[in-house]
Amino acid sequence: MDVRRRPTTKPFAPIKHVKMGGVVDDRIKKEPKASDALPLPLYITNAVFFTLFFSVVYFLLTRWREKIRNSTPLHILDLSEIVAIFAFVASFIYLLGFFGIDFVQSILRPSTDIWAADDEDATAGKPGAYKHVEDAILKEDSRQVPCGAALDCALPKDAPAAPPPTEEDEEIIKSVVEGKTPSYTLESKLGDCKRAAAIRREALQRMTGKSLAGLPLENFDYESILGQCCEMPVGYVQIPVGIAGPLVLDGREYMVPMATTEGCLVASTNRGCKAISLSGGAASVLLKDGMTRAPVVRFPTAQRAAELKFFLEDPANFDTLSTVFNRSSRFAKLQTIKCAIAGKNLYSRFTCSTGDAMGMNMISKGVQNVLDFLQNDFPDMDVIGISGNFCSDKKPAAVNWIEGRGKSVVCEVVIDGDVVRKVLKTNVAALVELNMLKNLAGSAMAGALGGFNAHASNIVSAIYIATGQDPAQNIESSHCITMMEAVNDGKDLHVSVTMPSIEVGTVGGGTQLASQSACLNLLGVKGANRESAGSNARLLATIVAGSVLAGELSLMSALAAGQLVRSHMKYNRSSKDVTKLSA
Repeated sequence: MDVRRRPTTKPFAPIKHVKMGGVVDDRIKKEPKASDALPLPLYITNAVFFTLFFSVVYFLLTRWREKIRNSTPLHILDLSEIVAIFAFVASFIYLLGFFGIDFVQSILRPSTDIWAADDEDATAGKPGAYKHVEDAILKEDSRQVPCGAALDCALPKDAPAAPPPTEEDEEIIKSVVEGKTPSYTLESKLGDCKRAAAIRREALQRMTGKSLAGLPLENFDYESILGQCCEMPVGYVQIPVGIAGPLVLDGREYMVPMATTEGCLVASTNRGCKAISLSGGAASVLLKDGMTRAPVVRFPTAQRAAELKFFLEDPANFDTLSTVFNRSSRFAKLQTIKCAIAGKNLYSRFTCSTGDAMGMNMISKGVQNVLDFLQNDFPDMDVIGISGNFCSDKKPAAVNWIEGRGKSVVCEVVIDGDVVRKVLKTNVAALVELNMLKNLAGSAMAGALGGFNAHASNIVSAIYIATGQDPAQNIESSHCITMMEAVNDGKDLHVSVTMPSIEVGTVGGGTQLASQSACLNLLGVKGANRESAGSNARLLATIVAGSVLAGELSLMSALAAGQLVRSHMKYNRSSKDVTKLSA
């Protein structure tokens, strides 16, 4: 059965194509299919191979069963069995190629899977270059814009049009637009992630009547995000990556990648790195390393909930629970279980080490193992959710501020008084006073939760995006208290940042994407550390804290010196006429 419907539209009238001064008449005709070369109609050919496949399978199974009954060796074959085996292989290959269509076309015409022809072929008038004219949308594809083009370089008016969809893709696009084919099934049905994204993109433009010309599609590995990073892609967003550094931390230098669209951020962090470097470098200490997950379960009575609380927190039961929990991964090591009760509902906060992974999936599996184990002794336990927000993930919460989540890091540096004056353009006393009134008292007046800092989230977000971390975990990862104190008889400045919830990993998620992997490689923390599991992720956490220290130092200095507005007016404003960008 031919599952692809043939279009019934008539061929277009002749179109004149001009190339190198010559004029070529070219009537657009329906492009021949590979299946047209078959000796029989496609549906008959499919039926023959389908019948052949099941017939030879039944024949071979019958003959082999007789050999087993008669104790005849299976490798001794007669002519009929040899013919049957060859028929089985041939029919299987045909069916494996989706009734022969994709298999035959991949051999005869491999260059027509996604687009009928490239831009040069289209302008030359080669067969298959133009098939459909869409009046609803004037398509301008970002693939015609060179990589690294200036911001104010809109598509030139004489730029060649994007190649239109092939006849086969056109049918799929119409099916998606009409709601017959769900958009999320394109990858599995087509087996080509790039082609699926292009078809989804075109269908979206037709359904909304809006162009996605500025959203790039080409030069991205869509296979790498399938099933783990992003669903139903139609392109990707470009975010510039700047470098701050060298950041001298614990005796080593790091060039820190920061992905951001905010002017002054990288420059400011870079100035902080310079001040730290001229003062001999910063030092960091990792205080804790443990990811958390807290399920919520319900019992018929509060007494039964309390019984489970006592069971989970009893040191005598920890070894058993740890063994059950650690089955989820060779890197998962249960550390603690702390419980809280709300009536008949019990919230148990599991904490475990997760190696070089950020660890949310790992700890969730371990918690599920424990819940399944507890169900035997507590059959009346009703598991409401694997996460009950006592973790707490991607939300500001006092439990993370107090107990920590992920990596807890403190980073400090003593800045020479001369560096404060010459590089930071302020003085020690002004910085100490501003920090007390802004980061401490001001944040307390606002009722801040973990926000006793100037702009820690700015640096955390930029590094997270550049290195493939979960950007939403910037919320708890940016919990930070910045402290400043005059030392050495008031001549120098001691600065520290304490960050209890830095959630990072160097494997899994977005860290395996090419761009993000390159940024991790720049820092020397790419992938898993084979010698010491988890050391790469822990090092990344200290780099994040060190970068926040640099960012805090520079911004506070700019505020104390009255430079903030002037610097943003200089670096964070564009003189370009933005009204022309959409022209």
